[in-house]
Amino acid sequence: MKRKTRLLSMVLGSALLVSLLTACGGPGTDFDGTNKASGDSDTLKIYTTGEYTGENLIENFEDQYDCRVIMEYFDSNEMMYTKISAGDAYDIIIPSDYMIERMLNEDYLQPLDKEIVTNFDLMTEDSLGLDFDPDNDYTVPYFWGSVGIVYNKNNVSLDDLKKEGWNILQDTKYAGKLYLYDSERDSFMMAFKALGYSMNTSDDDEINAAYKWLCDVNNTMNPVYVTDEIIDNMINGTKDIGIVYSGDASYILSENPDMGYYCPDQGTNIWYDCMVIPKCAPNPELANEFINYVMTYESALDNTETVGYTSPNKEVVEEVTGEGGMFEGNEAYIPRSGFAKDEVFHDNEYLRQKVAELWIKVKAGSKAE
Repeated sequence: MKRKTRLLSMVLGSALLVSLLTACGGPGTDFDGTNKASGDSDTLKIYTTGEYTGENLIENFEDQYDCRVIMEYFDSNEMMYTKISAGDAYDIIIPSDYMIERMLNEDYLQPLDKEIVTNFDLMTEDSLGLDFDPDNDYTVPYFWGSVGIVYNKNNVSLDDLKKEGWNILQDTKYAGKLYLYDSERDSFMMAFKALGYSMNTSDDDEINAAYKWLCDVNNTMNPVYVTDEIIDNMINGTKDIGIVYSGDASYILSENPDMGYYCPDQGTNIWYDCMVIPKCAPNPELANEFINYVMTYESALDNTETVGYTSPNKEVVEEVTGEGGMFEGNEAYIPRSGFAKDEVFHDNEYLRQKVAELWIKVKAGSKAE
């Protein structure tokens, strides 16, 4: 029930990116993404992160459509971008919101065939009409969620969480008892929110203030930086506080009833991963069929019960959170919606480069001036 990784590396250099822009339907090409490129009509290539599909999803699709699905996996959105922009051809990719925004701006994606993709009425309102694709012309949500704090209810005061929010990560009462996710993007998000700033800021003073905030956490709280091992460690109660993605949190809470999940009122990141079709997709027709198939009740239920992240399918959400459902009473499963201070990440090259540089200094124990 856990996703392999959501570590979002931000280390690509701009010079490399510029040199790759002409591949796979990017700027400067004449590829017509609405026509099927050469390829096997019964083969579908999907590029996604590991452990992110239902137990029976692929096998059932292969049986129903008499086709073969080839799965390949990436560790970060940036890794995926590099391969697509270098010309590697996939029929479907499943990136995160900010990367989809970038790929749309750079003309890497082709529109959905809405004569095939027709199951939008099955989806929750919260998962549709996102800012980067308000009419869902290019994207269909796959999973969505939040970033929050998993805490041991026996050792961490909910009153402290409500009062301090993200600043509980500077409360020396909990020094030595916390995990931070080893991601510059998520860590700076927490700092920005703790300080009352937008997590999409480009203001140098705000970025430096967030850097100082993180240095204070690193140098006074003795945090342990982790990735996926945080899941088993929080289940086992190794630490009292951990920064966790909501789907992983829902699994932790289901395995250890002593754990709770809290999103501070200062705001957090609400993220969306969506299915998209690159312009250079060899088999866009089958890609559209797959996307429509994933939107159905049976497929969405398999996905969410296997992976643990929030489904965009209305009926599935009602079932798994209802009486007797797998996530009944699980406060991490459904991300809150409509909270004014919550944000979605946008593509911001300047911020991406700055926080990548500063995160290295944070973890090295630098003392910000």
